[in-house]
Amino acid sequence: MEQTLTAWLLPAITLVVGIAIGFLIARLAPNAAPGRTQRQLDEIQERFDAYQSEVVTHFNTTANLVKKLTQSHQDVQQHLSEGANRLALDELTRQRLLATLHADDGSEKRERLKSPAPQEMPKDYAPKSADVPGMLDESYGLKNKR
Repeated sequence: MEQTLTAWLLPAITLVVGIAIGFLIARLAPNAAPGRTQRQLDEIQERFDAYQSEVVTHFNTTANLVKKLTQSHQDVQQHLSEGANRLALDELTRQRLLATLHADDGSEKRERLKSPAPQEMPKDYAPKSADVPGMLDESYGLKNKR
């Protein structure tokens, strides 16, 4: 009986000691896997924050540039209007120039382009008249012997 007790007791004690050593190593060792995962998560968060900041900066810059473009367009319109008033030789020419300038500024509603009318799809067969036999007709391609 002593042999069977030793045969079971020795592996059981070895298993308990192995579990205890593994637990101690896992607790005392620097948490490599969770720490690395946390660093990766922090790095991804930083990159995402930088990306969001870059997107906000991009759209702010775009808005400012569009605002400048609109102001430049208005300045050009005003310059052309003043030039038409100052440089036109007669009243009729002045009125034509001003009408052209004001027609381009969007105050007049323009007609939108319409899409082309739908066309019939091409057929994958040649149309035939009613009195001509089709290709699936028994007499198709045969000459009449009279």
